[in-house]
Amino acid sequence: MTRILIADDDALVRMGLRVVIEGEPDFEVVGEAEDGRQAIELVREQKPDLVIMDIRMPHLDGLAATREITAGEGGPKVLVLTTFELDEYVYEALRAGAAGFVLKRVPPADLIEAVRVVASGDSMVYPAATRRLVERFASPSVSKEQARALASLSEREQEVLRLLAQGHNNREMSEQLFVGMETVKSHVGAVLLKLGVRDRTQAVITAYESGFVRPGEA
Repeated sequence: MTRILIADDDALVRMGLRVVIEGEPDFEVVGEAEDGRQAIELVREQKPDLVIMDIRMPHLDGLAATREITAGEGGPKVLVLTTFELDEYVYEALRAGAAGFVLKRVPPADLIEAVRVVASGDSMVYPAATRRLVERFASPSVSKEQARALASLSEREQEVLRLLAQGHNNREMSEQLFVGMETVKSHVGAVLLKLGVRDRTQAVITAYESGFVRPGEA
């Protein structure tokens, strides 16, 4: 059972999300928050697996809440809700630790798929849109730590990072690299470990901001 917290200042949006989510037998909504501060409190109380987080909320916005929720080890994954995909706030939320984002106007089936993808950690949500977001707002710069981490990647791990930046999931990478799914998962895990990031979205942001992958290259 995947335990989900909904954070949005619009009561109708929260109600609609709850109806869609609770229509799935393996999803459970464990709480609703009206702002970022309440979301942080409910995360501590309910310990959800995933938070669906609106960005623009009063008192404490979704960006600040995401940053705090994802700061520690073992916290829930965050799926950002947004009206516009090319939103600098969404990009900052991804940098702050959100695992992906989904547009508010998507059909219910797409929302459920997005939740499943983020909950499983299998691949990014809407990879093409995520890539466009990163390409638009990333400011290429590389720290000494990032440079060392990137230099430590094997040739195959570099291939995997480039494929991640192109938005490929495990199955697609398996087909392109002519290796099994378990091997792909192993390579992805090694990339995340060496880069010191918590998920694939963070790896892609690192790839762009370090200049390892350049806008338009993917």
